[in-house]
Amino acid sequence: MKFDDFLKLINDWGKFQKIKYTIICLTYMLPAIMVYTYSFTAATPNFRCRNPLQWLNDSYSTTSNSIFNEEYRPTKEQCLSNKKSISLKECQRCFIRSTSINNQSIDDTLKSCQSYVFDRQYYKETLTEKWTMVCNRVSYRSWVQMIFFVGYMVGSILFGILADKYGRRPIMSVSFILMSFSGLLCTFAPQQYFGFWPSYIIFILARFLLACSTRGISVSGFVLASEIVGPKKRLLTGIVIEYFFAFGQMILLIFAYFIRSWRILTLSIALFTVPYIFFYFILPESPRWLISKGRFDEGEKILRHIAKINNRVFNNDAYKKLKDEQIKNMSEKNHQQGIRSLFQSKIMTFISINLFFQWLVQNLIFYGISQSTGSWQLNPYLSFGVSAFVELLSYIFVHLILDRIGRKIPYVCFLILFCIVSILILPIEYLMEKDGKSQLLLLNIINGTLKFLSAGSYAIIYIYANELFPTNVRNTGMGICSMVARIGAIIGTYSNDNLTRLWIHLPILFYGSVSIIAALLALIFPETLNQPLPQTVDDVEKMNLINIRIYRSKRLFNDNIQLNEQSVERFTNYINPQFDNNENQYNKEQVVRL
Repeated sequence: MKFDDFLKLINDWGKFQKIKYTIICLTYMLPAIMVYTYSFTAATPNFRCRNPLQWLNDSYSTTSNSIFNEEYRPTKEQCLSNKKSISLKECQRCFIRSTSINNQSIDDTLKSCQSYVFDRQYYKETLTEKWTMVCNRVSYRSWVQMIFFVGYMVGSILFGILADKYGRRPIMSVSFILMSFSGLLCTFAPQQYFGFWPSYIIFILARFLLACSTRGISVSGFVLASEIVGPKKRLLTGIVIEYFFAFGQMILLIFAYFIRSWRILTLSIALFTVPYIFFYFILPESPRWLISKGRFDEGEKILRHIAKINNRVFNNDAYKKLKDEQIKNMSEKNHQQGIRSLFQSKIMTFISINLFFQWLVQNLIFYGISQSTGSWQLNPYLSFGVSAFVELLSYIFVHLILDRIGRKIPYVCFLILFCIVSILILPIEYLMEKDGKSQLLLLNIINGTLKFLSAGSYAIIYIYANELFPTNVRNTGMGICSMVARIGAIIGTYSNDNLTRLWIHLPILFYGSVSIIAALLALIFPETLNQPLPQTVDDVEKMNLINIRIYRSKRLFNDNIQLNEQSVERFTNYINPQFDNNENQYNKEQVVRL
């Protein structure tokens, strides 16, 4: 008996599952908050070079800007002549020209700014201003977020393996504690009397730990949520949990809108995580994981509790069959655990590597688009809010179609459409009036559409991967996917901060080109709609790959014959019960060949 079959007997979407799933969803708001906090604490306001003649009294205002532009801002010709490697906007806000007493340019040489003034319209104080992380120092800003995604990478594989070894519940609890600690460290570590480098290094390390804890919560929580329900509710649990990721962004927006100082904002969010530490006492352990590990008494205890809460009778005979089947699976030589199981056969290897690449691409385009809302032609708070709302709409749309169409077709379509929409940037940029209202409107529509498509495909691959990995290495597989995906997030962060210095739309075209490659490779995956979660690698192999013929090992073929021997016997007896044993044997051989 499969676990899903037993779960149906005690209700796979009863009162117990609904309560515990809601609790898990609440924890899923934290990853979104932690990922995007840096978009506000290290936001880059409008800025320009400081006026040499008004060094102490200069400010970013209409009058001061007008005076500075007339006397010191480089002209278009000077930028094209001396700074061809960067955009005109970047040149004019990062360099200053020399002038004589009569305000005439004495040469075409441009000098790097030594100090800057920042716009105070939206932010009271940010880390970008505090550490001057602009122009030739923009890499300092990029490195903080890239190290954060390295922490994502380490946390994904580390906590993924630990969760498969020690359980989902304890790893999530440790992650809550680590998140609160690292959040407070981010708040108080950067101090002026420490100097730049000590403050910067401690802050980076704190963000690294914060990222590790984030993955311990999100990966383990997502897997736990999917393992306490049956196949028919797996889409619901996979998508609704993503709703809370969008809700987390909206909660962050509320914090950021009313708290404009980076340090107070960071402290407020760190304190917000403290109550989650006590979730250890109300989170359940995955009974599916306990049984896969042979911890049958603990699994039975939880399943009995589920049956009691759901007002169902616990079937002892059915549980004994489930237990006996799992013992048989664990005794087989091919029952392996750990990373090696992901590469145990050709089919499993291909699925694993393909999923790794899909996750890399999804994180590249999703975080690349999500972290670029500051470039939208809107108020930064409005841009972030619109982005979060569009993401929520995308999850709702995915929720409505996946159970009707499946996983593969929507996923591939989202990727292809992303590529097409990104290419539309070119005619809008070159055929329409520069910075005209129509152009800005269309560019914002494209940005919103790209966010919709990237969020949708990201949500689908999360569900898809979870349904393709077997139970005994599901957390490990998801962890490695998430680890590899951070390479994509790092590339996306680098692209937003550096490729935009060459051309503001260059990152989007880059994201579109990789999305079409991912779409072609995704066509190989099997469909998992309404299929039970695979318990072992053999269960995954039985799904087969679409349009690719991969020969299974002789061992697997023989195992399948043995597993079907009894059903074949019954079938041959049914179609020809009067035949003797020799004829029945002949019929069995024919059926096996079929």
